[in-house]
Amino acid sequence: MEKAKIDIEYVAKLARIELTEDEKATYSRQLGQILGYFERLSKIDVSGVEPSAHARAVYNVMRDDVEEPAMPVSEALMNAPKARDNQISVPKVVDDA
Repeated sequence: MEKAKIDIEYVAKLARIELTEDEKATYSRQLGQILGYFERLSKIDVSGVEPSAHARAVYNVMRDDVEEPAMPVSEALMNAPKARDNQISVPKVVDDA
């Protein structure tokens, strides 16, 4: 397996980060390992595997829209930090324009 040459300074410039010499050596080694792993993955025969977005099948689980009694106001406001006139009271966040 041929080891890919990584221009870590170019990658750091693209990421707009400054790296010390130790960091350059560490990240260069780590990126090389990641690319080596991708190279191994690219050799696996997946011709009989259908593309998917998830490892397991995902289905929407919907329930029937059935009308039910509403939650009592006292229960809805139970955890509100502040309430006034049966409504949740929040601090003003916008000044008059």
